[in-house]
Amino acid sequence: MLPAQEAAKIYHTNYVRNARAIGALWAVFTICFAIITVVVFIQPYWIGDSVNTPQAGYFGLFYYCVGNALTSELTCKGSALDFGSIPSPAFRTALFFVGISMLLVVGCIVCFGLFFFCNSGSVYKICAWMQLASAVCMVIGCMIYPDGWDSPEVKRMCGERTDKYTLGNCTVRWAYILAIISILDALILSFLAFALGNRQDNLLPEDFQSSNA
Repeated sequence: MLPAQEAAKIYHTNYVRNARAIGALWAVFTICFAIITVVVFIQPYWIGDSVNTPQAGYFGLFYYCVGNALTSELTCKGSALDFGSIPSPAFRTALFFVGISMLLVVGCIVCFGLFFFCNSGSVYKICAWMQLASAVCMVIGCMIYPDGWDSPEVKRMCGERTDKYTLGNCTVRWAYILAIISILDALILSFLAFALGNRQDNLLPEDFQSSNA
C-alpha cells in the first residue's frame, strides 16, 4: 500500500485536475450561453405570421416587420436605441430585462480575467450570482413580453382576436423558444459555478500532511 502522505498527494492532484477540467467546460458553456443571449436579444423572431394571419411579418424585442396589404412588402421599424419606435411598453420592459440578462453574462465572461488575480472559488461564486441574476432577468423578460401582444401593430399582423397573452393567428418563433431554453441553461451554469466555488474552497493544500504520517 502507498504511504498515507503519498496517497494524499495523488488524491489532491486528481482532485485539482478534475476541478480544472469541469471548470474549463463550464467556461466554454458560459461563452456559448453568452452567444445565445446576444442572438435572443437582436433577432426579431420572437413571434411571427402563420398561414392564417391577415398580414405577413414578425416581431422581436424592438425590431419588427409587418406586411403591406396592397403590395405584400414588409415594412420594418424599431430600434433598441429609440424606445419610441417600439410598439408596446411591455416590449420595452422586456427589452430592458433581456438586455440586462445579456450584459450580466457578458460581464461574467469579463470576470474570467479575475482567475489570474483572485481566489478561484470567489470568482466562481461571483459568476454564479451573475448567471443566476441573468436567469431571473430572462424569466421576467419572457413573462412580460406577451403582455404587449395587444398592441395595434401586433393585431394588424395577427388578427383582432389577438390580446395580451393570446397570440391569435400568429405563432411563437424560435428566438422566444431559445430565450426560454436559455433560462434553464443559466440555472444549470450558476449551480455548477456554485459547486465549483465550494469545490475550490475544499481543495487540500499541496503540503497536506496526513495525521497518520
